[in-house]
Amino acid sequence: MTLKTLQLSEGYGQLGYREAGEGDIVVLIHGVGMQSAAWGPQIDALSKTHHVFALDMPGHGLTSHLPEGAQVCDYVRWLRTALQALNLQKISLAGHSMGALIAVGFTVTYPDMVERVALLNGVYRRDPDARAAVEDRAAQIRAGAFDVATPLSRWFGDSPAEQDARDQVAEWLGSVDHAGYATAYTAFSRGDTYYADHVSGIECPLLALTGEGDPNSTPAMSRAMAQAAQNGHAVIVAGHRHMVNLTAVDTVNHELETWLSTPCALSRTA
Repeated sequence: MTLKTLQLSEGYGQLGYREAGEGDIVVLIHGVGMQSAAWGPQIDALSKTHHVFALDMPGHGLTSHLPEGAQVCDYVRWLRTALQALNLQKISLAGHSMGALIAVGFTVTYPDMVERVALLNGVYRRDPDARAAVEDRAAQIRAGAFDVATPLSRWFGDSPAEQDARDQVAEWLGSVDHAGYATAYTAFSRGDTYYADHVSGIECPLLALTGEGDPNSTPAMSRAMAQAAQNGHAVIVAGHRHMVNLTAVDTVNHELETWLSTPCALSRTA
């Protein structure tokens, strides 16, 4: 797994990304406050059979910021520019949390480029209380408050495996650029309905996976996305929460490998 940088066009600045393997292309987009290294277990597994690119989201890792006030559609346009710079034209696309919102938007906007899409711990049509809570957190972050302990308490349980993952995630959260984090979190807080009406138009195989105990990216949301899509499949991982790709590595890798083996033309299975 090699960490690289690339200069983008159209004023987007620098792209940071990790690359490994050979074969068909898989692109991975992490969530708010993370970096491409958060996909480490998946890069290791999937690169045995595929050419994997894990991208640092704007304002995270080695990737330049988007302007303050950017919305999910701006991250989608950034992804298009990044893929053009990497000369990637046909991809399987997986996103976690905020990355899942970007993945949905990209699949809706550029369907001819996406052979499959996987949405890990994605959000979809929050209820009013959840919307108010996440918008309040976004306002606090923009005002300068940066509480690492609160998201960690939502994302992880008490098992040794979860605590090991929690320590690594705490490092990433603690090192994230505040301006990039604030811009991304604000877009995340408003993004659950941005492309929601268009999920029904997604024809390629769609995997919606989340943890049984994730209070924000709920099992009901994953099931609803899978049901709305034309070739959707939902997986709920029992006993896990938000950072399921780090805490249930074997299960998540198995589901992603199954997703990657799914033919691009399917009858509806949800």
